[in-house]
Amino acid sequence: MAAAIPTAMEQPHFIGIGGAGMSGIAKILASRGAKVAGSDAKESPTADALRTLGATVHIGHRAGHLASGASCVVVSSAIRADNPELLRAAERSVPVVHRSDALASLMDGLRPIAVAGTHGKTTTTSMLAVALTELGLDPSYAIGGDLAGPGTNARHGEGEIFVAEADESDRSFHKYAPEVAIVLNVELDHHANYASLDEIHESFETFAGRIVPGGTLVVFADQDGAVELARRVRGRDGLRVVTYGESASADVRVVRIVPAGLTSSVTVVLDGRELTFTVSVPGRHYALNAVAALAAGAALGVPADALAGAIGAYTGVGRRLQLKGEAAGVRVIDSYAHHPTEMTADLEAMRGAAAGSRLLVVFQPHLFSRTQELGKEMGEALALADASLVLDIYPAREDPIPGITSALIVDAGRSAGAEVTPVHDRETVAAAVAGMAGPGDLVLTMGAGDVTDLGPVILDRLSARTPSR
Repeated sequence: MAAAIPTAMEQPHFIGIGGAGMSGIAKILASRGAKVAGSDAKESPTADALRTLGATVHIGHRAGHLASGASCVVVSSAIRADNPELLRAAERSVPVVHRSDALASLMDGLRPIAVAGTHGKTTTTSMLAVALTELGLDPSYAIGGDLAGPGTNARHGEGEIFVAEADESDRSFHKYAPEVAIVLNVELDHHANYASLDEIHESFETFAGRIVPGGTLVVFADQDGAVELARRVRGRDGLRVVTYGESASADVRVVRIVPAGLTSSVTVVLDGRELTFTVSVPGRHYALNAVAALAAGAALGVPADALAGAIGAYTGVGRRLQLKGEAAGVRVIDSYAHHPTEMTADLEAMRGAAAGSRLLVVFQPHLFSRTQELGKEMGEALALADASLVLDIYPAREDPIPGITSALIVDAGRSAGAEVTPVHDRETVAAAVAGMAGPGDLVLTMGAGDVTDLGPVILDRLSARTPSR
């Protein structure tokens, strides 16, 4: 099915075009024939990939980057009001479109699956995109990370299905009208935008209300927040609710999850029949994400047997327990986890994969507001590691909050029995890790900021200490 370029998106200008969400939309529009342009703070492989598709990518933010023929300016919630390109757009009366509205317009006329939840969105969206592609259904997709196989976070397909990650952080997922929606979990996060857990519940309830008549909500039966959402919306006219999980009452019931190194074997009961399939990434939480993907695809009418087999083709997504390399017998793995629940899940998965060796963590807290609210729980999660280095807070879009530093996490970790060392100079991290790690150990760089850049540096330092033969 050939999709048209949405009205007013024929010559879009993206501010922050290199971001995970923004670049995906830009790639799809460029593939559909739009004349895409934009700017980003620095050069990146993403910028190069966009140029390969024909997009114009400027580095730095200046008013002159906005072309005279721009049909609209696309922004995310992270773009500040004083951005010079945004100010120039106002001077010229160029329409400003939020990222979520742009993504919603790309899904018009297709069969959208929207994946929501406090954790696990990127992995689950990726599993669906890979499996549906493997089955020859040629879906379009927009994901918050690069797939290990295709190496991209978005694609324009000719099929009728569009798989999209639905972001709750700024309530932008209220813009979508999916045929099938997944809610993996509902927890308190994004403290700058939500004052309470009840506000989070209300936001997810609004999202569920956006499902088209006759559509399906797939929801996790083993997580309190997701169960509460199901309770709130069950019985609404035109909405089918499908639950999945280990609960005896789940519609898609997980019978067994058997870890096998860096993979898992998963057995579920679906429509009265047992299905067993392989998940090619480690961790119980990723196995459950795969079951969510299976339930959503089946709800859209994809044969479950075929879909279960195709899910095994998923081999990971960038920054989700991604193996960066091995040197001196030490494996370095990267994790995007930045919320305590995510941290605990990834650390438990890596603890199992370490198989008796040590698990060493380099953790970078993400956002002052999140650290203020959840710093204690972050420190407690680090007790699952043998030793951790904790960097200063990565601010992203936030200004500092007086008195809120990574010391909150360090102190909480030590109180929980963790071996935690604060590091204020990131240039010393690689040497510190090389001095700690021995053959067989796992090193996990963890966080949503630029801690990911340290993986290759650590590997280089480990290689340098290996005696030449």
